[in-house]
Amino acid sequence: MRIVFPFTAIVGQERMKRALILNAIYPQIGGVLIRGERGTAKSTAARALAALLPEIGVVENCRFGCDPGSPAEWCTECRERAAKGAELPQTTRRTRFIDLPVSATEDRVVGTLDIEQAIQKGIRRFEPGVLAAANRGLLYVDEVNLLDDHVVDLLLDSAAMGVNVVEREGISFSHPARFILVGTMNPEEGDLRPQLLDRFALAVDIRGIHDQQQRMQILERNLAFEQDPEGFREEWEPRERMLSEEIDRARQTLPKIRYTQADLAAIAGMVGSLGVDGHRADLVILKGARAHAAKMGRDHITREDILLAAELALPHRLKRQPFQENGQVSMQDLSERLEKAQSEFSGGEEAMLDEEGEEGSVKKKR
Repeated sequence: MRIVFPFTAIVGQERMKRALILNAIYPQIGGVLIRGERGTAKSTAARALAALLPEIGVVENCRFGCDPGSPAEWCTECRERAAKGAELPQTTRRTRFIDLPVSATEDRVVGTLDIEQAIQKGIRRFEPGVLAAANRGLLYVDEVNLLDDHVVDLLLDSAAMGVNVVEREGISFSHPARFILVGTMNPEEGDLRPQLLDRFALAVDIRGIHDQQQRMQILERNLAFEQDPEGFREEWEPRERMLSEEIDRARQTLPKIRYTQADLAAIAGMVGSLGVDGHRADLVILKGARAHAAKMGRDHITREDILLAAELALPHRLKRQPFQENGQVSMQDLSERLEKAQSEFSGGEEAMLDEEGEEGSVKKKR
């Protein structure tokens, strides 16, 4: 088995690592697009993340790795086996890393139904595609901007819906398709269409590190890894295991993370003040904030969680100004907009209390 460079040994690029970890905790966030020049650890980080993720429980002999604890999400084959009273034993496996080639076709991605077998022999035969292999794993798409737009649409639809349905001539087959979607690209080779760019939940623009000390660290760690991959991996294993356990705990506590109406108002007000089209950004920020709160061991989202999620969810959705390469927004600007949205919501609540009469006025004074 090929030894992968440890995730925790990657120098700098904290924003990229945060985006990947949030998607690992909550894959339904909708994936991350990493844009940057060559040699900035984009593919290294994606492979390293998959290598440190905790093992998952799967239905034994299932071609799609169905989750034994989620019968509602089982593939057609598992549902039919269960309906016949067959026992579905469980096993565990490591999280898979699936690399999608740029030349991939629609059939290669979604899978194919053998219509000839169905017509002649009445047998439904489904040949799984990339989405089947990637279920509950990490699907990596390098140079996503060079992939056919239709294929990118299919990937993003599956990532959002969590299921792949193939229908041909009245015959259908479905299987779960929940995966961590990671796309990377070099902007110098062309950009994604705005419609596709918006479909990626989070986006990170990264550049080479210029700090002398950090560049020295990169040199030392890469040379040490090349000379003794096993020894280097063993040295970083405690930190890898700690992060893996942190992600696993966060996944368990995620459903319990609470948020208030004031949180929703703050997110909606902040995003609305930036003139962002649609409502996808609002949803992504809420999901990202919940994932970050779970990672930090809290049971509710905070201002910090919202801001850190917004920093990843907004830049690629902001309207570009003339002579501006990418939408830009500072953390200070986000913080000020968030504070304004919160104060406007609080002011609205006080006004509503006053309209209720004397009792409302007393509450306001207190």
